[in-house]
Amino acid sequence: MDLRLAGHGALVTGGSSGIGAAIAGTLAGEGCGVLVHGRDAAAAAAVAEQVAARGVRAEVVLGDLTEPGVAEEVAVTARRFGARILVNNAGPFTGHDWDSSGPADWRAAFEGNVLPTVRVTQTLLPSLRQHGWGRVITIGTRALRTPPPDTGACSAARAAMVNMTTSLAHHLAGTGVTANCVSPGVIVMDEERVDGSAGERSRRPGRPEDIAAAVAYLASPLADYVNGIELRVDGGATGAP
Repeated sequence: MDLRLAGHGALVTGGSSGIGAAIAGTLAGEGCGVLVHGRDAAAAAAVAEQVAARGVRAEVVLGDLTEPGVAEEVAVTARRFGARILVNNAGPFTGHDWDSSGPADWRAAFEGNVLPTVRVTQTLLPSLRQHGWGRVITIGTRALRTPPPDTGACSAARAAMVNMTTSLAHHLAGTGVTANCVSPGVIVMDEERVDGSAGERSRRPGRPEDIAAAVAYLASPLADYVNGIELRVDGGATGAP
């Protein structure tokens, strides 16, 4: 299926590894240029090289989005790149149990996930609205509905990002810009293995490419009528015992 992404441009935050790198590669495979954001210059350059090998434009933008002004600078670079698709993927997902976590841990979870997403989105939005077409896709997590006891802070932060997506979708109604969220389940990177306790009803853990495929669809013009959803890509595990 042709997703009609040829000639478009996307910013993928946290695009230098894992799910972000898979998203960058999948978009490139559909003919979409990609601005790869990351903090590791070598890793981001490697992903950009793979993107460029698909025959599309690829650039790198570096920076820690939690640092003052960096998120805005990244968004300005995306605007110059011509990105009409924003994939908010950057952000830590670290574990802290209820006995050991303190206010600093909760603050870090929100400052590492929520605030960078807000800043990049707010800075890039005016150009998307002016263009009359755009996509804001935020990566959430299955854990917002079934949060393990040791990821309370990060699960809450990612839940806030899903809530923000709904609010943003209403805000953007009628502009040609949509906002949606993709919430992954257990994702296996490279040759990692997990046991059956992951609960995936599909009987296998997810792969980064599973998430990337969902993002590519939501990024495409084929999804013009899809706005404000949380698409759970978890093999049916949500709600499983």
